[in-house]
Amino acid sequence: MSRTRKIYVARLVGRSLIFLLCTLACVFRRGVFTVLEGMNFFRTFSPLHLLWFVWVMDMILQIFPIKNKVPLGSQKLFANRFRPIREKINYEALKSYIVATTKAAYKVFLIWCALIAAIGVLHYAGVIDKITLFMISVFFYVCDLICVLIWCPFRLIMKNRCCTTCRIFNWDHLMMFSPLIFMGGFFATSLVLMSIAAWLVWELCVMMYPERFWDHSNVALQCSQCTDKLCTQYCQKLRPADRARTRE
Repeated sequence: MSRTRKIYVARLVGRSLIFLLCTLACVFRRGVFTVLEGMNFFRTFSPLHLLWFVWVMDMILQIFPIKNKVPLGSQKLFANRFRPIREKINYEALKSYIVATTKAAYKVFLIWCALIAAIGVLHYAGVIDKITLFMISVFFYVCDLICVLIWCPFRLIMKNRCCTTCRIFNWDHLMMFSPLIFMGGFFATSLVLMSIAAWLVWELCVMMYPERFWDHSNVALQCSQCTDKLCTQYCQKLRPADRARTRE
């Protein structure tokens, strides 16, 4: 197991514990959620401030280039992670790839919008309250790493080989915090706005630097160069080499 995958497994355990603690708070300590209301973020301290800080730092790591601490799949939009192929890039094929993956990405976007709209209807109908909206976001927080480490339903639409080449890798926070759109208040609004900023940076880079997102133009994205090994489905060509090293 790679170092990056070990870190992500530990993060999944941590996120699962956070979900459990938030669930317990829903039952026994609902007062901690007063920070979600209006400007209470600045009036009282809650353990949710710590979670807010973690989420904000995660998004900052997506907006700015970080070396060696963030998986390539999340940082491939930046020049410091781009390793151009030696031969001339086939820009016609690159254009076709970007168009195809963008169409698939926005199919995911529409499906997700439908899901969030349904959540919004339930909220405005009084079926779910603001705390439940928050808990849905925390649940998505856990599901994000399940998609990375175990199984991702979006691959059925995206047809991507792995997370490293995924067209929507940095959509995670936008999708995660989208239920908070209906909540209002500083806590939710700040997270939603920052997730939109991270999404916009990603999408602008796809448009301006498409060569960074294709493994036929960016050598760093090729299986033979992979060091993250986040996904369970490694390149078939690497498996014999991995087994040989294990025997040694």
